Amino acid sequence: MHKETLFRHRILPVATVVLVIVAIWYVGAYFMNAPFQRDLDRRAGVTSTPMEFLGKTMSQPKPILPAPHQVASNVFENTFLRKLNSNRSLVYHAWVTLSSTLAGFGFGTLLGILIAVGIVHVRALDRSLMPWIIASQTVPILAVAPMVIVTLGAIGISGLVPKAVISTYLSFFPVAVGMVKGLRSPELIQLDLMRTYHASAAQTFWKLRVPASLPFLFTSMKVAIAASLVGAIVGELPTGAVAGIGSKLLAGAYYSQTIDIWAALVAGSVLASLLVAVVGIAGKIVNRNMGGKPT
Repeated sequence: MHKETLFRHRILPVATVVLVIVAIWYVGAYFMNAPFQRDLDRRAGVTSTPMEFLGKTMSQPKPILPAPHQVASNVFENTFLRKLNSNRSLVYHAWVTLSSTLAGFGFGTLLGILIAVGIVHVRALDRSLMPWIIASQTVPILAVAPMVIVTLGAIGISGLVPKAVISTYLSFFPVAVGMVKGLRSPELIQLDLMRTYHASAAQTFWKLRVPASLPFLFTSMKVAIAASLVGAIVGELPTGAVAGIGSKLLAGAYYSQTIDIWAALVAGSVLASLLVAVVGIAGKIVNRNMGGKPT
């Protein structure tokens, strides 16, 4: 019964949405690639049947919009049929991007927690710092990334650090906001109970506020890890990186390899999904060990 419920309420809806997206994708690929294919057939003096013409639009080497099977084939080939140290391996490029993603996520999480603790306990920071934190996220990351890279490059810092800084910039905000809400989540009656027990501010923080904030923290960390990955990819673009998912996007754009571009996007999406899933599993483990209700 449990398996039937799981299939009906989770697997079936997701599968239906995926099939609809794939169908729309195929239709879009046909209509976007058809004009170029008609021009090729006209120049070659070739007359194709409708099915032959459809097949040609789905097998162009440099299509405007690659078909799903072309992208899937590229992802499979460059994931499983390439050496891990090959410059064409998506695993290799994903690992390069992952390193700066995790570094930025770690620093961003730590920074977000420290800022949240300060905001909750220091009224002046709540009034002065919080508006600036919110305002910082209104600046487009595409404008921030080149400034960070040029500034750090001027003092001889390059490689992983600039990308990690950009990832930190994107990832600290959701953690800070989530932790502020989490640290303030205990109800007044709970705080009064701690005062009744003559608990110190430190004891109230560690025994009440921190446990109450953990569900908020892990939820915000899911957003932060995805934002950190975006920051790492964006950070690779202005540097002309030779490795990483961003470098695959750049190379595909330079040489009009649209299939490679879409394959890199799929690799980034899969990597983001895995990272979010890992954070979610860690959150469930912590919640269970602390005696929380299973979700």
